[in-house]
Amino acid sequence: MRRLRRGLLDPRPLRVSTDFRRLWASGLVSGLAAQMSVVAVLFQVWDLTRSPVWVGTIGLVQAVPMIVLGLLGGAVADALDRRDVVVRTTALQALVAAGLAVQAALDVGSLALVLGLVALQSGAAALGAPARRTFVKRLLPAHLLAAGVALHMIGFQAAMMAGPALGGLTIAAAGIGACYALNAASFLVALWAAYLLPPMPPEGARGAAGQEDRMAADAAEGGGDKPTGAPQPRRRLRHRVRAVLASLADGIRLTVRRPVLRGSFAVDLAATLLAFPVALFPMINELRFGGDPTTLGLFLSAVAVGGLLAGVASGLVTRSAHLGWIQLGAAVVWGAALAGFGLAGPLWLALTFLAVAGAADTTSVTSRAAMVQLDTEDRMLGRVSSVEHVIGIAGPDLGNFRAGVVAGLWSPAVAAFSGGVLCVVAVVAVGLTHPQLARFRVQGQRP
Repeated sequence: MRRLRRGLLDPRPLRVSTDFRRLWASGLVSGLAAQMSVVAVLFQVWDLTRSPVWVGTIGLVQAVPMIVLGLLGGAVADALDRRDVVVRTTALQALVAAGLAVQAALDVGSLALVLGLVALQSGAAALGAPARRTFVKRLLPAHLLAAGVALHMIGFQAAMMAGPALGGLTIAAAGIGACYALNAASFLVALWAAYLLPPMPPEGARGAAGQEDRMAADAAEGGGDKPTGAPQPRRRLRHRVRAVLASLADGIRLTVRRPVLRGSFAVDLAATLLAFPVALFPMINELRFGGDPTTLGLFLSAVAVGGLLAGVASGLVTRSAHLGWIQLGAAVVWGAALAGFGLAGPLWLALTFLAVAGAADTTSVTSRAAMVQLDTEDRMLGRVSSVEHVIGIAGPDLGNFRAGVVAGLWSPAVAAFSGGVLCVVAVVAVGLTHPQLARFRVQGQRP
């Protein structure tokens, strides 16, 4: 019985921290509405274009601001109060979600407007995400850190399981505007939870802000770079840009230099760039299952069902000392399951493969996130988290673009099957070239 309990989800983080509990609950609400909005965007773009390439382009317009502002968000998180960063970026996301609701209610029918608002919302999320990712380490003791990550994952998977299905039903009953409006309201809940957190300035270093202050002081005293006749605001802007770039470079260098971080991120890239399937869902739904929006929601919900089941059994991951092996194995299962999805004919078989893929994804992401937190000191955590966020979010977006292009050139079945096979091959290659990842051990954790 004790062994069984150790394999189940560890709820202790919810008991020991009120702030974590509030943050987790608000994330569940906003995640549910966000998944409804994902279905709305997919459905609206497909309805406007009837093109898998344009549906795949949703991923591209999300990935570009995600990469640029996600990396910038890491420098911001290591320079400013992290709570304030999250509060402001969440407020911006609420405004953009309201804009999506308005354009749907007015039936504008502009693909450019929809994609532009999606890109703006992606950028706001990317700017605040690195700061948000540091909250777990600040709110929980080290021995509960992996359990806190697992709780966030199961909350996300629960939202993903119910959200797409609710999104499909809501579109059928009330239209896409209702999904967007609920998403805007959910951001207000997330904003309230972030506002109630204690101040969270970065520890151990002043980061980009400190570099900027020192450069500005040098310029004011006549030292360093002081071009004759240059206006003071121009010099300060140049120093600010140089400080941010230097801060970003520090985070990227650390990620590249540490084989555990480098290998873990490479595994995630292999899984998302090569095998992410969501852009294929509308076309597969149309070709095989009549284009019913309810079925489209079931595809996403099936992924979440598997993820939720993996989350319930996440104690097997969070109490394990061998997180590297777990991530490698889960990524292989993810690729194999999506290859099977590409070949599946009956709906029940397709949903089964997607559920297996969802379980593998949750296991892989939980192990990766825990390793990043454990292998990175707090003063660098914002910048390393920004790299993690860019890979974890922009990777799927670019993977969706790849899937849409391949489906447009050949078929969605070819796109899904080939991506899954390539994913398995790439993950095995990463494991062979990064033995430190497989050997990663959580200190003090019983195997």
